[in-house]
Amino acid sequence: MISNTLYPTIYFSHFRVRRQFGDERAKMEKSVKIKNPRYKDWTSDEKIKEKRRQSCRSRIAVTSDPSGDPTLLVKNLHIKKLRKQNLFFGSIDSTPIFRYQLKNGKIMLFAVMLLLNGETLPQLFITIVRYVLPSEDHTVQKLLLLYLEIIDKTDGKGRVLPEMILICQNLRNNLQHPNEYIRGVTLRFLCRLNEVEIIEPLIPSIMSNLEHRNPYVRKNAILAVMSIYKLPQGEQLLVDAPETIERFLSTEQDPSAKRNAFLMLFNCAQDRAINYLLTNVDRVGDWGELMQMVVLELIRKVCRMNKGEKGKYIKIIISLLNAPSAAVVYECAGTLVSLSSAPTAIRAAASTYCQLLLSQSDNNVKLIVLDRLNELKSSHRDIMVDMIMDVLRALSSPNLDIQRKTIDIVLELITPRNVNEVVLTLKKEVMKTQSGELEKNGEYRQILIQAIHSCAIKFPEVASTVVHLLMDFLGDNNVASAVDVVIFVREIIETNPKLRVSIVTRLLDTFYQIRAARVCSCSLWIIGEYCLSLSEVESGISTIKQCLGDLPFFSVSEEEEAADSTKKPQLTNSTTISSRRPAILADGTYATQSAASETAFSPPTVVQGSLTTGNLRSLLLAGDFFLGAVVACTLTKLVLRLDEVQPSKVEVNKASTSALLIMVSILQLGQSSVLPHPIDNDSYHRIALCIRLLCNTGNAVRTIWLKSCHESFVQMLLDKQLREAEEIKAKSQISHLQPDDLIDFYHLKSRKGMSQLELEDEVQDDLKRATGEFVKDADDANKLNRIVQLTGFSDPVYAEACVTVHQYDIVLDVTVINRTKQTLQNLCLELATMGDLKLVERPQNYTLAPESSKQIKANIKVSSTETGVIFGNIVYETSNVLERAVVVLNDIHIDIMDYISPAVCGDAAFKTMWAEFEWENKVAVNTTITDEKEFLDHIIKSTNMKCLTAQSALDGDCGFLAANLREEADLINRITLKTCLEE
Repeated sequence: MISNTLYPTIYFSHFRVRRQFGDERAKMEKSVKIKNPRYKDWTSDEKIKEKRRQSCRSRIAVTSDPSGDPTLLVKNLHIKKLRKQNLFFGSIDSTPIFRYQLKNGKIMLFAVMLLLNGETLPQLFITIVRYVLPSEDHTVQKLLLLYLEIIDKTDGKGRVLPEMILICQNLRNNLQHPNEYIRGVTLRFLCRLNEVEIIEPLIPSIMSNLEHRNPYVRKNAILAVMSIYKLPQGEQLLVDAPETIERFLSTEQDPSAKRNAFLMLFNCAQDRAINYLLTNVDRVGDWGELMQMVVLELIRKVCRMNKGEKGKYIKIIISLLNAPSAAVVYECAGTLVSLSSAPTAIRAAASTYCQLLLSQSDNNVKLIVLDRLNELKSSHRDIMVDMIMDVLRALSSPNLDIQRKTIDIVLELITPRNVNEVVLTLKKEVMKTQSGELEKNGEYRQILIQAIHSCAIKFPEVASTVVHLLMDFLGDNNVASAVDVVIFVREIIETNPKLRVSIVTRLLDTFYQIRAARVCSCSLWIIGEYCLSLSEVESGISTIKQCLGDLPFFSVSEEEEAADSTKKPQLTNSTTISSRRPAILADGTYATQSAASETAFSPPTVVQGSLTTGNLRSLLLAGDFFLGAVVACTLTKLVLRLDEVQPSKVEVNKASTSALLIMVSILQLGQSSVLPHPIDNDSYHRIALCIRLLCNTGNAVRTIWLKSCHESFVQMLLDKQLREAEEIKAKSQISHLQPDDLIDFYHLKSRKGMSQLELEDEVQDDLKRATGEFVKDADDANKLNRIVQLTGFSDPVYAEACVTVHQYDIVLDVTVINRTKQTLQNLCLELATMGDLKLVERPQNYTLAPESSKQIKANIKVSSTETGVIFGNIVYETSNVLERAVVVLNDIHIDIMDYISPAVCGDAAFKTMWAEFEWENKVAVNTTITDEKEFLDHIIKSTNMKCLTAQSALDGDCGFLAANLREEADLINRITLKTCLEE
């Protein structure tokens, strides 16, 4: 047996060979005797040499992963056991296999992976210095630099380890290497090196690389100089670095190197960077894209520090608006908006954003630009009003999100001057959607219809130009779009009395085209409410009869056949898909609706003599008896109004008789066995009520059906307008300036040497100060409420956290203060979570000087809205104590109720969301509150939600209350709640 002490790698390789490759291969390996090269050189016998080479190659092939992944090597060599026995990375470095893989880069890659995962490999350093430093392979050298960057180069007291001196000569050789890549990666490595003892001997070599012929080496040398100059002792190591870089900048031609040089001056010698910029201000437009981006960053920093000098820099920004790079143009516009409030500057920025909106093909870029335009709309609405047609050109994009966001921006910029142009553009877009070339034409048409609806409500004079065009889409296959059209028509016919006759006439002409039950129901309500003249009433009754077809809806033979079929096994073509489900009404309550429309069955045969089947007849035969109840109510209203406008009682009686016949036929159809589902109780009682009313009419009945219903609808529109007005008023509130803030009067200033742009900027700044539009930080007050104390005042380390919640992220901004007179080393903020929270970053170690502070940020991902807990401790070391000290932190509770804010949405949007996320649960509440309205207020106050139901709909006392609530949360997108209370 081969000795385990002298040949550990061979022993385990032999063991693996025996397990995986059978006894024959194991016998061959066992017969080969390899001597330790430490004690005796290889024999000169050629045959023995060849056997030894084959044996080494076979072991290398066996012990390495065929795919090149060194992680399998750990698995096969049982690395954990070897580490405990001090056999790995310590005692096997003398074997040929280890040296081969070390020089080949596999062991280096594996070591880097272990170090990144938190392992410590102190015994590996000398081995790597011995075998890897001399390597000429570029990949191995790159891995070596990564390894040197990761390992700890200092001891517990912060002093550089003595063995680190061994790498200085290698780094110097790399800095003088004939290959440009080796020089470049070594210079990049020095950018991340903080140990002065290692850097100081390398400074002459670093400075000599500034004159290298290759720009790749020069630009990395500049970055190395900048990082060294930023060190605490950097100014002593590189005394004349700013002067050297400034001379370099004046002669350099490479754009990347020139950008790095200017960046170094910007960070380390800002006055020299400003002087160079102002000296070459006429040539800024000819500089490269990277250089121009640094110039903009410098201008932003300088103007924040000294606002009085921003006039001369704004000229540079405006000159860069014509740059060929889209990134530079975008940054110019953003910088211009942040620095100046002059109308000329804002108009130039808005025009730039609009050009980017059209020139860029990336949808993500367009969405970002639209966000910037939305911000401009909030702060500079008057200027954005003039750009509304340029913004509308973004509708040419086929992306639905871009179209929706564009329309949202445009709707808030509409004025009486531009409403006609906007509506005309929207009409053209609606007509384009009829082509059907795009998949989401129906959704886009719905957005356009809602936008036109909003324009017509704000400016009634444009309603006449769009209402007849939109009524062509009442029969649209997209039900949501058709519903938006009919709701728009219902509101316009009330708010624009002049259009009533034309709308009613057009609706009666196109009613037969409607195929959706919801659209038919709303259209029938409009016909019943707004058919006022004799001709309109007669046309309404005639249209309904024509769409219902001949009566009865089924024959006796059909009923007998249907009754016989129920006794027989069900046929395959009569399959029920789902059962009944409730329908959501406008007030938030439920109405029982038969799910026959969701049932696939063979429709009954129509009565002989009916040539065509009307839309109402088809829907009734499909089992939609809620629509049948609406038909009965509409006929009742029309007959009652006919009694007022028709002098002939004979005609009134005929109309009443035919209406009663229709209602009875609907009830007969609902109670027959022709349809798989009988009529629901709500619809049955509603139709029966209409029959009783037509048989016994009175003045009280007329008042309720012909006036009270209409008055309720008018009140609903008034409540809606009142809520919208309150929202607009709340948004327009401007915070006032503090009474002790200073105001500069530009009239008393000297205008000498000021351009028109600078003068406009001064005027706008003064106006903003006077009107209170300068808000320093609106989030300061809320930020104080989000601070959580983590430690006590008597603890050696005081810590507090500011909790900021975004959509799916929680950011902890922790302030740590050293309250002792000692330096705290390796201070680490260790956090853990409970619940659906997950830490994103691993904790880092910091060094805190006596009575100093440190800002530490921790990012936490949120995967659900359940309450979570963040806990942890602060661990640190001092020079006097060998053990680590621990300060336990207070828990941070993440409660969703703390991040909920009220929100508003329309009835149609609420119904859509509720249908998409329908889930309900009946809960029995034991409370001392006896009034439903009071209990609803208690729910609103406890959940911080917004009640969408109008106040007028909540009045009265009937023992039942239904309301819709809505809110938005920072952790999720939206929360909808439907509350139904009953004693």
